[in-house]
Amino acid sequence: MDPNSLETFKQRLVQMQADILALNEVAKDSTLPVELDQTRVGRLSRMDAMQGQQMAKESERRRQQQLQKIKVALKRIEENDFGYCSVCDEEIDIRRLELDPANSRCISCAE
Repeated sequence: MDPNSLETFKQRLVQMQADILALNEVAKDSTLPVELDQTRVGRLSRMDAMQGQQMAKESERRRQQQLQKIKVALKRIEENDFGYCSVCDEEIDIRRLELDPANSRCISCAE
């Protein structure tokens, strides 16, 4: 992979990482425990709040997974392994990396 493409992918990964970290900051209040004070909130409203809390926790878990994938991809760039499948060591199609530069597997191994 040429150095210009590599730098472009690195910048995209760093930007993706920053976006996810910013989103984590905005969404952190969504995962706080739901207050059970029945004088302030009815049972159905509490159930809605608890469902919203669980959805926020799942979203946070997925963001953490994506951050981990980005971290690994950035490390692979530093080690000159970026763009090669982590399973079969074949080159990953550039179109796949353009879609998601954090991909670490070729299309064959991803299936």
